[in-house]
Amino acid sequence: MVPTMVLVADDSRDAQRREALHGLAGAVADRGEVPVTPAFGAPAEVAATVHGVQGPKVVVPAFVAGGDVASAHMLSRIGLSELRDSCHTPPLGAVPSIVSDMATRLTESGWSRQDGVVLAADGATGTDERTVVTDVARMLSRRLDTPVQVGYLRTWAPSVSDAVDRLRRGGHGNVAVAAWRMVDGSDFDLLRSLDATAITSPLWPSELVVDTLLAQHRTAKGRLV
Repeated sequence: MVPTMVLVADDSRDAQRREALHGLAGAVADRGEVPVTPAFGAPAEVAATVHGVQGPKVVVPAFVAGGDVASAHMLSRIGLSELRDSCHTPPLGAVPSIVSDMATRLTESGWSRQDGVVLAADGATGTDERTVVTDVARMLSRRLDTPVQVGYLRTWAPSVSDAVDRLRRGGHGNVAVAAWRMVDGSDFDLLRSLDATAITSPLWPSELVVDTLLAQHRTAKGRLV
């Protein structure tokens, strides 16, 4: 029996984000590799859905580490240790193919070697997520062969706005923002309000995201055998 992939995220903040998350779940299901159950909503709704899935299951975060404070908090409160016949994967992190795709998006947005770059993350409460964001910035910097500053929308400093301003003061007339976010949503309005030359689109839609989520499931399901 193929374990169900239970995709989890907090989508209670806005309809645009909800639509994008369900589009991601649909794209994973369309591959036909695993049964997929979306568990999106407020924390109580997500917990009820996860605990209600019968049979073996792999709980997979539909967000990136350090890229979604609300979902990270939600995941820590839904009682994964209480689930039987299940395991879970960490949020997506510094995956080389995804970071490479971010670099391509920056170039396509008009970024050039003379421009500054800010990796815009959300933040979270744990140091593990911060480490992941730092690793992503380092990988992106190596890929672009240029320094990459990190800025946060919530929880941590410096803010994205401060990071952009710092690069402006350092002599960069153009500053591009690489959005470390899985899906679109109202948070992108905050990024669009910045004095940035360009902002990359979220990681989804990209088949690389689907590929990576399925790879996580394949790795995790071995722990259920």
